[in-house]
Amino acid sequence: MTQHWIDPTLSRHSFTKRALGVVALTLGMTLASGAQAVDLRFGHGGTEDTAYQLGAERFKELIEDKTDGDVSVTIMGNSVLGHETEMFEQQMAGALDLSIINPGLITDFSDTANVFSIPFMYRDVEHWRTVLDGEVGREIADKIEDETGVKVLAFFGGGKRQIVSTRPLESLDDLEGMKLRTNPTKPLITAWKALGAEPTVMAWKEIYTGLQLGAIDGLLNEAEWIERMRFHEVAPHIGLSEHDITVRLLTMSQMSWERLDESQQQAVMEAAQQAASYARDVQLKQDAEALETLKKEGATLYPMNRQRMMEIVDEPLKKVIDEMGLSELHQKIINAGK
Repeated sequence: MTQHWIDPTLSRHSFTKRALGVVALTLGMTLASGAQAVDLRFGHGGTEDTAYQLGAERFKELIEDKTDGDVSVTIMGNSVLGHETEMFEQQMAGALDLSIINPGLITDFSDTANVFSIPFMYRDVEHWRTVLDGEVGREIADKIEDETGVKVLAFFGGGKRQIVSTRPLESLDDLEGMKLRTNPTKPLITAWKALGAEPTVMAWKEIYTGLQLGAIDGLLNEAEWIERMRFHEVAPHIGLSEHDITVRLLTMSQMSWERLDESQQQAVMEAAQQAASYARDVQLKQDAEALETLKKEGATLYPMNRQRMMEIVDEPLKKVIDEMGLSELHQKIINAGK
């Protein structure tokens, strides 16, 4: 899934009226349910054909099988419970059990979540998997939990981020002066400035028109969402930078976790890991298929000199990563699997 803007009015202690209303409902359900059988409410922002929904369905199947139905799951997709930030707040308040969250949307609550906004971290998909399924992934999950009170069970994701442009990308020189819509994080802004682009703020819903009118020259996105949003109709040049592979957090309210007995907790962790692995495979497949569709529909794909890009951004990024207190964690990610 693509990233959205963070509401600047949100703070670590600002719980929406929506969240507070769901708290009362959830507490009432919990008191009535008894100690053994548990129904977990799983909210997410994906539509029925996304890896979000398919991964949630796999989790539901697995946990209900592993617990002989003692733990059931009600899936509420397509943002019916609100934006991802709102759903995360609901989890912090104990009002929602499970969700899939873009880490870029919770940096107001977790400094550690910023690590996933650093470009050019992963050597390839195998390295990405090693990070998410290994010790460093668990360390990141534990740190986010400590900072937010929300448990990170596993990691979804799998979209490879590329450059979408209204003009050809024959070489890195073509990035010079490009008005490039990026998410407003220091690592991204620093990296793309170093590459010659002009990082630009623009709301997600305004991107298509912005490309049409020349307010921006391009953006960073995954093939799946380029296709879904039809960005290639007005920006048909795709630079294959693969500067990031998306990561999404499969999260659970700590209060919900503590309602489970030890065997149920173990079953939840096992189901989460298996569902996440499945969902990542789904999204990687959808990503590859979408890239082929873009080609068939007239987009031009340009190989990018990724190694040279990494060399250019290395020093500027090191400074920003150090300022954010993420140098040690970043280095662990870089070295994972070596």
